Amino acid sequence: MEPWEVTEETELCFPHLLNASCRRTLRPRSLSTLIYVTLSLVSLLTVVLNLLVIVSISHFKKLQTPTNLLLLSLAVSDFLVGFIMCFQILLVDGCWYLGDLACSLYFLLDYVITSSSVGTVVLISVDRYVAICDPLRYPARVTPGRTAVLGSLCWAGSALCHGLMLRDDVRRPGRRGSCRGECVVVIDYVAGVANFFLTFVGPVVVIVVLYVRVFAAAAAQARAVRPRVAAVAAAGQESVKVAVKKSEMKAAGTLGVVVVVFLICLCPYYCVTLSAEDAVVSASSAAFVICLYYLNSCFNPLIYAFFYPWFRRCIKMIVTLQILRPGSSETNVLETP
Repeated sequence: MEPWEVTEETELCFPHLLNASCRRTLRPRSLSTLIYVTLSLVSLLTVVLNLLVIVSISHFKKLQTPTNLLLLSLAVSDFLVGFIMCFQILLVDGCWYLGDLACSLYFLLDYVITSSSVGTVVLISVDRYVAICDPLRYPARVTPGRTAVLGSLCWAGSALCHGLMLRDDVRRPGRRGSCRGECVVVIDYVAGVANFFLTFVGPVVVIVVLYVRVFAAAAAQARAVRPRVAAVAAAGQESVKVAVKKSEMKAAGTLGVVVVVFLICLCPYYCVTLSAEDAVVSASSAAFVICLYYLNSCFNPLIYAFFYPWFRRCIKMIVTLQILRPGSSETNVLETP
């Protein structure tokens, strides 16, 4: 065998198939190592952070409020995204070794889990809107039971929509593949546009509108408090002013973080998938935008949970194994010890 023939075979995903096999993506060893390590760390961080949220809310009864049940649903979907990233790590060199059916199921699970995550973020926005803009009727309108039903409908709707969208690829896996070792699904243009509006444009519009209205309501409440502040003693007056100002800044900061991170992580993915008449999504060629899409699941627990004081207390109790003590589930982690 000539030297050039050895080099040719080593570039193939399945060397024994010769012309029927896809080619590997050739990169410098240092770059490949960096990609493997980075994706592995992101996957591990996503799993660990969301697992902490899941354990915290599931264990401590004081945390099982409607809002936190939505955080739990979000953490479950993001936790699963962390595991799905392992498949993306396998595709770093451009080869899929798990078969055509596994490829189709991988994409189906990917769509269902990530869109459920986005849908849960929308539900969290609605929850915060009702809590701040209609606080008197919030306890009656938003109950744990209704929240659980909405969360379940979010998952069921996502599974139904994407199951229909990818039904042909699941029934006849590998029908669009041009060579062995390729993982690709095809979404027709109409379904791609519908998916774009349902899982990106719609959620972005709802989140932005609701958070803007929440911020406006918070600002209006702050202005309503100012006349009362004038009747308070000078020392107390100054402290209230500071508290109001911090509240306004916190609302603005939360809105900015939520919207900017959401758009940064999701925009590139949808720009790529809608760039052609038929959205051909190749897991190897679109590795960067897919991983950026996944990265949002790593940020979600940081944005929605990590900045809550109760979450830091829960982490301490979990790490020190205090949750194993009898009656620890009754601990009120909402109060500062």
